[in-house]
Amino acid sequence: MFADDTTLFLSENNRLDTVHNILDNWCKASGAKFNIEKMEIIPIGTEEYRTTAIATQKINQLDIVPVNNQVHIASDGKAIRSLGAWIGNHTSATAPWEPILDLIKKDLDRWGRCKPTLYRRKIIVQAIVGGHTQFLAKAQGMPPPIETALTKIIRNFMWEDDSSLRIALNFLCLPLSEGGLNLINIPARNEAIEIVWLKSYLNFTPSHPIWTVVTDLIINKAAPPGISHLA
Repeated sequence: MFADDTTLFLSENNRLDTVHNILDNWCKASGAKFNIEKMEIIPIGTEEYRTTAIATQKINQLDIVPVNNQVHIASDGKAIRSLGAWIGNHTSATAPWEPILDLIKKDLDRWGRCKPTLYRRKIIVQAIVGGHTQFLAKAQGMPPPIETALTKIIRNFMWEDDSSLRIALNFLCLPLSEGGLNLINIPARNEAIEIVWLKSYLNFTPSHPIWTVVTDLIINKAAPPGISHLA
């Protein structure tokens, strides 16, 4: 539970009937209310199970009552937003970024009509591009095509879509002390985010993050045969 959001994981032996009974009783006792129309479900497991769950509207075939028609059960390829990140089965890594790119373009276009100076354009880029992208990049990474698209958007905005660039973008990203504008460098920012993740993963103290246990399983699954799981 986080603020007004609740995420629930069910095993194959759990039943949604039981969950609804618990939630109904808790709501009666507490005065709280769950918005069923906002509930979204991601079936996890084999492709056969996922297809059956969607066709029958039952997460567990022993459930007496099918899932309410107001509840969205995500099919393969459809991502669901959870605490700012997008998750699902066989989803496109670029899909969550498309509406963000559209929003950034509209915001920059609006600010561009004010004819800001080069330095003010840099401040606008930091706020608009940096602000709209940092959380999602930290939550689930940024695909290379999106990184390239954002760099192009920044370049076009800085030079007002002028094809004859006067100063290379790499120089604008340099610190003021080195003659640059300290403009946000999307690839460098994303690499820094990944380094912070790696630093947390390599923390072998008692405060070792719990999520690293899952990361170990994923790495072991992807590792070539013959490699020690301990390594």
